[in-house]
This record gives sequence, C-alpha cells and structure tokens, in this order.
Amino acid sequence: MFNKITLRDTIRIDPILFDQPIEEAALEELRNKYEGLVDDELGYVISVIDLDVNHVGRIIPGDGGTHHSVTFTILSFFPELQEVVEGEVVEVADFGTFLRIGPVDALLHVSQLMDDFISFDERQGVLLGRESGRTIQRSDFFRVRIVAVSFPRGRSSGKIGVTARQPFLGKLKWIEEEVKELMPKEEEEAEE
Repeated sequence: MFNKITLRDTIRIDPILFDQPIEEAALEELRNKYEGLVDDELGYVISVIDLDVNHVGRIIPGDGGTHHSVTFTILSFFPELQEVVEGEVVEVADFGTFLRIGPVDALLHVSQLMDDFISFDERQGVLLGRESGRTIQRSDFFRVRIVAVSFPRGRSSGKIGVTARQPFLGKLKWIEEEVKELMPKEEEEAEE
C-alpha cells in the first residue's frame, strides 16, 4: 500500500548549498537521506514530496554546516500481509516469476500460479500450464495476494512472496475469462 507520511527531523545543510534557497537545499539533503531507504516502520521510501523548513538554523562548533528543524512528507510503499495488489511480470524463471509491485519485485512461485502442471520453455522464457494451455511471460499483468513480507536486514535483501491461487487472482486476462463464465449463470438465475 502506498502511504503519505509526515515526519520531523533535523537536517544539516552543507555549506556548498548555502547559495541555494533554503527550501531547495533542505529538499536536496532530505532526498539524499530518505529516498531509497527501507525501514520496518516506513516501508520503501520512494520520494520526499513536501517540506516546511525552519529558516533559523543552529551552528555547531567545529561544523561549517547549519542545522535546521524540518517537517516533511514522504511517499512510501509498505506491503501488508493479505493485501491484494497488481503487478507486471518482469522476469520468468523455471521456479516462478518476479512481479513488479510498487518499487519492488515479489516472487510468484510456480506452486502459487495455478492448479495445473507447469513447464518452463527456456528459449521463449514462458511458463506453460499443461492442461489449461495458459502461458505466463514478461509484461503480463497479475492480480495477487501478499502472503509473506520480510524487510532487508544486514546482508539480507528482504523478500515479498505472493500467491495467485485464490478466486479472482491470477493473470488479468484469466480473471476476465472467469468473470465472463460466471456472468451468464448469474443472469439465468436472476431471470428464474
């Protein structure tokens, strides 16, 4: 889920930036400090989108920079368990696919794709369902449920696991087909 979060901090403005308006200098310092940060409480920080900086700063002996209190808003992505999200297939491998959801990639393991035996065609980079004939390739769009989230710690890169083995989840084209199959049945029941 994407969030807008308002935070407060004290930032140091480097003397190199003194020729810029204070808002621009503060924004540059905040972007350097926060953008790209991954945190258990904030999630994946995408961007600093707004700020209010105190024009009166402090000087600390031995430091040429000025220190200013600032209130700012960030845009972050925080994947939550059981959340339903949509993403694009960015990589296909024999063990599953990686979907781009927000600013990160999530693993959709072959066991979580569909109720079918799945084979991998390495030359074409396609996963193929034996009985259903359904294919998965790069640039396909999926609707999935998040079932596992771990944020990076130390040398760990963190992981997001997703599933498509629930009703109305999977490749968007498959979901449309499922809905079309159900619609005539519901219309017939409504007429009776």
